[in-house]
Amino acid sequence: MCAKNAGRSAKNAGRLRGGGLVTPGRLAVAVLTVLALIFIFENTQHTRIRLLVPEITMPLWTALLAVGLIGWLCGRFVARK
Repeated sequence: MCAKNAGRSAKNAGRLRGGGLVTPGRLAVAVLTVLALIFIFENTQHTRIRLLVPEITMPLWTALLAVGLIGWLCGRFVARK
């Protein structure tokens, strides 16, 4: 077996062992995502939001969704490094 093929088979073996479509980590992330979305869309009343100086009135779900997306983007950035 050539060294090139040995590297490939080692990658595939790792993928077959723990790389299934549904893993405990992915399941936990999916459950937390669904719970976060339920929480966001249950809070539909308007609220005043102040960031440093300006104060705006907007639906709470919009603010929660925006903060969730910012958190997701920050997590992706940190995980990539």
